[in-house]
Amino acid sequence: MLLILSELNNYCHNSISTVTIGKGGVGKSTTVTVLAHALATSGYHVGVLDADLCGPSLAKMFGIKGEITSDDKGWVPIRQGCGRGSISMMSLSYLVEDQDQAVIWRGPKKTAMIKQFLNDVSWGCLDYLLIDTPPGTSDEHMVIAECITGLSAVLVTSPQGVAVADVLRQVTFCRKTSIKILGIIETMSGFVCPNCSDCSLIFSKGGGEKLAQHCQVPFLGAVPIDPKLAESLDKGCISTHLSSYQTYCDIAKTLHTEIPAIKMDVG
Repeated sequence: MLLILSELNNYCHNSISTVTIGKGGVGKSTTVTVLAHALATSGYHVGVLDADLCGPSLAKMFGIKGEITSDDKGWVPIRQGCGRGSISMMSLSYLVEDQDQAVIWRGPKKTAMIKQFLNDVSWGCLDYLLIDTPPGTSDEHMVIAECITGLSAVLVTSPQGVAVADVLRQVTFCRKTSIKILGIIETMSGFVCPNCSDCSLIFSKGGGEKLAQHCQVPFLGAVPIDPKLAESLDKGCISTHLSSYQTYCDIAKTLHTEIPAIKMDVG
């Protein structure tokens, strides 16, 4: 689920974006990474917050390395130029010493860390802020929904019925918490052969589009499984020539049309 904020209170001052999903393993982090990259290469300054505290992976997928510093406003994210824009990254992975150790935290500690990410990060001037959250509708999601007003959402699902059923619960969560739903993205919509580029429907197709019709929300697009895109993200270097990347670029353009970027000074 991608949450786009058009109005913020004390945490930020204009436009912010969040990504999460109802089912684990359907490509939420890939969606965040490629959408952020697409926006940045189009000339926007994009902040990315990895709020998946127990499984932070965005720093590796972006290939952004460094150490978190601080100024008088709080933590300073690691910034990297990207095309005509830039990406600023904040993740718990930068704050733990051993990347291989599990983060075993109960709800209150997770809530405190999310609040600190929302309050004490000096983002500087941004056009968009994308927040990658874990699956479900648990502590991380609730504290973001409670702390920030004016949220909008893009839901992400694969076509299988089990995944669609979980994302339908995300629709319920959004409506109960007054989060506007901008649309649905279907991932794993077919498989692109790395040799011939033909697309096979190994996981079926159309579950996300049917869910969008059922919930009466826009369908933003279908993205196939692309082994070359997955390989490039594992290496921390996004392949921009792939058709799957271009599909995400089209979705990013649609989202920008729905909520234009507003220059803001965050934190």
